[in-house]
Amino acid sequence: MTKENDELLKLTSYVQISKYREKTLKSIGDEVKIPTNIAKDSGIRTNHISKVLSELKSKEIVECINEEARKGRLYRLTDTGKDVLETIKEKEEKEN
Repeated sequence: MTKENDELLKLTSYVQISKYREKTLKSIGDEVKIPTNIAKDSGIRTNHISKVLSELKSKEIVECINEEARKGRLYRLTDTGKDVLETIKEKEEKEN
């Protein structure tokens, strides 16, 4: 196992211990979304989404591409976030 791989596993675990973080990641997927749409898609309240997005941002799993906007901020997965999501999906496929 490489150091990079270990880091990916740690981040994947970090996301998976919270259903909110996992649902948020899946909701964003390959798209760019505002928190309201993420909330609708994932069935999580908007105020929770804001907290989850800031947690994911601090781990560099998601990024905000228009930080200066007060409303309608756009979020997308970073390359790391995409790797984490891919790892989660692969695990799920193995389990099914």
